[in-house]
Amino acid sequence: MSLSRVAADSDAAKLARGMKLLFSEAKPDYAHYVFPYAVWAFPESHETPADLFAAGFLASTPEMKRFYLCRHTRVNLAQFAPSSENRRILRRGENLRVTLVPRAEFDFTPARHEFARRYTAEKFPPGMSDERLARLFNSPLTTHVLVATDPAQPGVEIGFAALYLEPNRAAFYSYSFYDLAHPNRSLGLFLMTSAVAELARQGYAHVYLGTCYADNALYKSQFAGFEFFNGARWSANVDELKAILHRQTAPETEGHLLEDAAFTAAHGLADLPALAAASPFRA
Repeated sequence: MSLSRVAADSDAAKLARGMKLLFSEAKPDYAHYVFPYAVWAFPESHETPADLFAAGFLASTPEMKRFYLCRHTRVNLAQFAPSSENRRILRRGENLRVTLVPRAEFDFTPARHEFARRYTAEKFPPGMSDERLARLFNSPLTTHVLVATDPAQPGVEIGFAALYLEPNRAAFYSYSFYDLAHPNRSLGLFLMTSAVAELARQGYAHVYLGTCYADNALYKSQFAGFEFFNGARWSANVDELKAILHRQTAPETEGHLLEDAAFTAAHGLADLPALAAASPFRA
């Protein structure tokens, strides 16, 4: 089916021919009114990943040929300024060196491969497969790598993060890998904070940080300019996001989010016709 789309960002509100959509079935829970369709997007020839990110989609594969609609998060870098907590994290790593390296100059050696494999096995058992790691670092999803070194350990990398950069538009911070035994216990957050600050300095519009479906992903909301895609628009309301996280695990939860009168009234979502009129999608 051919669809038209209104760009999700307010500065691009005119109707334009957009991505192609498919609705992929997954295992449903009909007893609880959970239906099987997920929204997949395929970019048109004139679109770039930044266009799909802006509409709330995230890449399904490292090749970036298919995307899925999700509760994506981002930082609006025009509104970003380091908070006291951001500065604290950066100060904790002020003795470290961070370099943004084009992927073509980053040799994903067997040693780096093993470093990343060990990290994921310990952090997210059973971890990422060798094939998946190789695919990540040899795909369009990774255009640059943020590399961290510690001068106290000459010649030793203590972490690196894979990024997709689309100059003058958007960036996507996809995966980080770091030394879990390093004395800096905030090393992962240091890498992300360093990336956000550097991309803001370079003039990018947004940096996308992946999804937030659990409380342990709320650390992404600490940046000024944080937003998440709520299905109708990009929202900067962190209390709304926390309410959604609570609602999705509460045993008494029933029905659709936009049918929850208390929730929609609390977060300015009660006027469904107005939400529909401003929707980023048209069929």
